[in-house]
Amino acid sequence: MTQVVDDALSAGREAAARGAWREAYELLSPAAGTLSPEDLEALAEAAYWLGKLDEAIGLREQAQAAWVEAGEPRKAALVALTVSGDYFMKGDFAVASGWFGKAARLLEGLDESIEHGYLAVSDAMNAMVAGDLDGMIARAENARSLAKRFESRDLEAMALVVQGRALVLKGEATRGLALLDEATAAAVSGELRPFSTGFIYCVTITSCHGLGDYRRAREWTKAAGRWCDRSDIKGFPGACRVHQATVKRLAGDWPEAEEQALQACEETQGYDAWTTAAGFYEIGEIRRRRGDFAAAEDSYRMAKEWGADPQPGIAFLRLAQGKVEAASSAIKRSLASSGEPLGRIRRLPAQVEIALATGDLKTAREAASELEELTQTFRIGDEPTPAFQATTCLAWGQIRLAEGDPQGAAEELARSVSIWREIGIPYETAEAQLLLGVALRKLGDDEGANEELTDAKATFERLGAVLAAQRAAELLGEVPLTRTFMFTDIVDSTKLAEALGAAKWEKLLTWHDRTLRELLTAQGGEVIKQTGDGFFAAFDSPGAAVEAAVAVQRSLAEHDGISPDVRIGLHAGEAFSKDEVDFGGHGVHAAARIGALAGAGEIVASAETLAHGAVSYGVSEPRSAELKGISELVDVVSIDWR
Repeated sequence: MTQVVDDALSAGREAAARGAWREAYELLSPAAGTLSPEDLEALAEAAYWLGKLDEAIGLREQAQAAWVEAGEPRKAALVALTVSGDYFMKGDFAVASGWFGKAARLLEGLDESIEHGYLAVSDAMNAMVAGDLDGMIARAENARSLAKRFESRDLEAMALVVQGRALVLKGEATRGLALLDEATAAAVSGELRPFSTGFIYCVTITSCHGLGDYRRAREWTKAAGRWCDRSDIKGFPGACRVHQATVKRLAGDWPEAEEQALQACEETQGYDAWTTAAGFYEIGEIRRRRGDFAAAEDSYRMAKEWGADPQPGIAFLRLAQGKVEAASSAIKRSLASSGEPLGRIRRLPAQVEIALATGDLKTAREAASELEELTQTFRIGDEPTPAFQATTCLAWGQIRLAEGDPQGAAEELARSVSIWREIGIPYETAEAQLLLGVALRKLGDDEGANEELTDAKATFERLGAVLAAQRAAELLGEVPLTRTFMFTDIVDSTKLAEALGAAKWEKLLTWHDRTLRELLTAQGGEVIKQTGDGFFAAFDSPGAAVEAAVAVQRSLAEHDGISPDVRIGLHAGEAFSKDEVDFGGHGVHAAARIGALAGAGEIVASAETLAHGAVSYGVSEPRSAELKGISELVDVVSIDWR
C-alpha cells in the first residue's frame, strides 16, 4: 500500500511539473491530508488551473502553515503573498491585507532574497489600488532589481508587466505597452511558470482593453491560446476567461464570447468578486447588442450585485428602451463618481448619445470635448489609441448630424468607420456606417448612403443584432415602421409673443420647450424635431402617446404663471424612416393634419388609433374630417384629459 501511495505521489509531482493539471490533481488529491508543503502547493496549483479556485486557497493556506512549522519563513512568505492575492481578488481586502502583513513579517529582518522581490510586486499592486502610480513604479523597479540580482525570470517579467501597467495608467502608453509586450512575450513563449504567465497575460489584456488597443489584445490572446495548447491547458481560469470573452465579443464571435463569460462567472462566484462582476457585465453587453433587453437587464443587475458599476451598459439599455430620463440620470451619476480617465473615456460616449436624445446639445458638446481631450492623453507613438480616435469621431459625427451639418458629420463618421474596420471591430464599424449612411442621404448621395446602410445591415444580421438590423432595413426603406405620431403647436403664438414682449416670450418659450421635451421623453417618446412652436414626436404605442399628451396638457394647465395654449394631434400608422432623425409617409402626414384640427388645450386623435383600448380617458363621439392631401375621410375624437 505504501509503495502504491509513493508511486501516486511521484507520478503526481511529475504531472504537476509538466503542467498536466488534471492528472496531477487526480493523483495528489487522495493524499491531501498527508502531503508535504511542496506537494500541497502543487495540488493547489492544479486545483487553480482546473477552476477549483476556492479549494486552491484552502490548500495554499495549509501549505503556508506547513512551511512555518517546518521553519521555512521565506517559503511561507511566498505562499502567504499568493494567498493575499487570492483574497484580494475575492474582494476580501481586510483578509488580503492581513496575509500581506503576514508575509512582510515573515521576511522582516532576513537578508534580501527573491521573496522580497515578490513582496515588492504585491506591494506595487496595492499601490495601484490606492492610486499611487509613482509608488507602484518604484516598487516594481525594486522588484526588477531583485529579480536580476537573484536571476529570476518569473519575477523580472512580473515586475516588468506591473511597471508597464503603471505607465499606461499614467498616460505613458507607448512606454508602458513596450514593457507589457516584453513581459508577455516571455510568458507565452513557455519561459515562465504557469501562474506567472496567467498573471502577466491578465495584466496585459486588462491594460490593452482599458486603452482600447483591441488589436494588441487580440494578438496576445491568440499567442496565449497557443501556449495553452502546448501546456495541455484548456484555457486560463477566472479573470482571463472574461478577457477572452471581451476579445471574442469585439471580434464578432458573440456565442463563444458569451460561453466564455458564463464559464468565468461559474468558476469565480464566491471566489473572485471582481471577475464575476466583469463577467456578468460582459454578458449584459452581448445580450443588449442582440436586442434581448430583459436578459441584458438581469446580467447588469448581477454585475451590480457583485460590486461593479454597470455603466455605460445600463445607460445605453435605458436609452434603447426609450427611458431617456432614466438613461440620463444613470450616466450622470456614474460620471460624477468616476474621476479616473480611462473610466470616463468609457462613459462619455453614452453621455453624448443620451444628451442628444434629450436635445441637450450643450452637454453633448461638453462630453465630446472632454472625450477628445482625454483621448489625446493616451497615445501610442504619435497618435491617440485607434479605438479612442474612432469613438471620438463617432461622437462628433452624431453631434454634427444633430446640428444640421451633414458634411461635417460625414467626414467624422467616415473616419470612425475606417478606424473601426482597420482594427477589426465589426459591430462598432456597422454602427458608424449606419450613421454615415444617414449623413450621406442628407447630402443627397443616395447611392453612397444605401451602400453604407446595406453593409451595416449585413453585419448586424451576421452578428445577430436583431434591432440594429431592423433599423438599417427601415432606413433602407425595406420595411415600413408602425408608430404613433404626435404633433404639438402653440395656439396664437404670434399674438402671445406681442403681448408679452420679446424677453418674456423667449423665457416662456424656453420653459415650454424644456417642459414638453421632458414630458414626451418620460413616456418613451422620441422627439424627432421641433416644428416652429411645437414638437414632432414618435411613440412605440398609442397608449404611451396618449399619456404623454395628457401629461402635457395637465402640466400646462397647472403651471403657476402664464402658460401657452397648446393643441395636440395623434395618429398611429405606417411611415418610412427618411433618415436617423426624421420620418415621412402617410402616417406622419395624417398626424400633422389631425393636429391642425385641434383647438386650444385640445387633444385630437384618429379614432382608429384608440380602437384597441389604448386610452383610459373619456373621448368625444367620432366625427369625420377631411384631411388635406388624404383622399378618404378620417374619423377623429377629442380626448377628455381633464
